[in-house]
Amino acid sequence: MRVNRTFLARIRHRIRVRRLNMRAGIQIAPATYIAKSAMIQIDSDGHSFGGRILVAEGVTISDGAIIATYGGSIVIEANAYIGPYCVLYGHGGLAIGRNTMIGAHTVIVPANHGFARLDVPMNRQPLTRKGIHIGDDVWIGAHCTVLDGVRIGSGVVIGAGSVVTKNIDAYCIALGVPAAVVRSRK
Repeated sequence: MRVNRTFLARIRHRIRVRRLNMRAGIQIAPATYIAKSAMIQIDSDGHSFGGRILVAEGVTISDGAIIATYGGSIVIEANAYIGPYCVLYGHGGLAIGRNTMIGAHTVIVPANHGFARLDVPMNRQPLTRKGIHIGDDVWIGAHCTVLDGVRIGSGVVIGAGSVVTKNIDAYCIALGVPAAVVRSRK
């Protein structure tokens, strides 16, 4: 009996991926896993923002993850892992490299609210959208935050609970608030 449920679950998943791929701007490789409770969104907060989402082969998107373009693009390369309840936005562009692991409850936002003017409420000031690039074979621990304009090099390890506000060079280990390099993996 269990084999039948597993087979049925696989069929339902394939149907879900096909339905997502029918939406403009979404392209998900067939050999991916997207948890039932994960949300893949071109439309958010009652608005159609457009944008695009590209997900390569072998990617796992865990329970409760939210992937929303907000008008930008999100590219997730092969064999990446997106942990439970992660929030990935695409405002200014988000690129996640191959074999990258992103721990649970991590938030990655390639945009920032404007706050320079005092005569205009912050929610009406323009956003900055510099984008975020995360290299191949990166491990971002649980409960991290990665902010707009950051480049994380290949082979980097980001310690749990860190807030990444600046670029991290390849093969470094960084942690803290704000994240600082503590040593190299080389």
